Amino acid sequence: MTPAQPAHGSSSPGGSGGGSRWSDLERPPLDEGALRRALVRPGSLWTSLDVVAATGSTNSDLSARAAELPEGAVLVAEEQTAGRGRLDRSWSAPARSGLFFSVLLRPDVPVERLAWLPLLTGVAAATALARAAGADTALKWPNDLLVTVGGEERKTGGILAERAGDGGAVVIGLGLNVSLRAEELPVHTAGSLALADAISTDRDPLLRAVLRSLEEWYGQWTAANGDPAASGLQEAYAAGCATLGRSVRAELPGERTLVGEAIALDGEGRLVVATEGGGQEAVSAGDIVHVRTGTGG
Repeated sequence: MTPAQPAHGSSSPGGSGGGSRWSDLERPPLDEGALRRALVRPGSLWTSLDVVAATGSTNSDLSARAAELPEGAVLVAEEQTAGRGRLDRSWSAPARSGLFFSVLLRPDVPVERLAWLPLLTGVAAATALARAAGADTALKWPNDLLVTVGGEERKTGGILAERAGDGGAVVIGLGLNVSLRAEELPVHTAGSLALADAISTDRDPLLRAVLRSLEEWYGQWTAANGDPAASGLQEAYAAGCATLGRSVRAELPGERTLVGEAIALDGEGRLVVATEGGGQEAVSAGDIVHVRTGTGG
């Protein structure tokens, strides 16, 4: 998720200091009741949906309650004050400027296939945003959503999956910049749906679309026992992945750097990098920089 925190001030249109939930008419609050009626229904994956005005981290909140909640709990925050991305990076944005939510899942699949969950979430989100927002959203391995702003790739969303407790629960968080304005960007490589000229930045239908898409892809994947090929997930991710076919620099654990061309995803969801010496290495964790874009990844 976004690796820096923008400043918040009481005079900022989307900030948290205005006091009124309608302090920014361009950023109305989510309609919790309508979202529940649309998504929490018999036979649905989603069993509860709560919207809170602000919290530190929706992932942390759901993880703390994982033992008492059924699969399909959804927690949405209008503002996150201590949101986390991969590698403990912070994720923060003005109130009601994006979608910040987490879901609790209990996938009955082999443990080695759980690494596909953040990739599945990326496919689901990108698919939904293409339909509901008219935004051409690409996937950057392993957990970023990219849009094009002024001809440049910009990060507009990030995904974080974490095991919760000992009962097989997984909490998946997604942060998505929706209406963030240019002057509110935390870093120059960030973007938003609005800056990418999306046809819609109405968060209610966008959230419904993303959760419905996630339900559909999760259902296909679990029905295939987590098999990424049989469920179509591996093919779909590869088709939408901006990382494949690119020269990349992988910053790996242990301060090791790997440079080469990203050529494939293997069956475990790892990025296969062809190195200059003719070898190949499968990367399971690390920071990936798209070398050719000149945007810093």
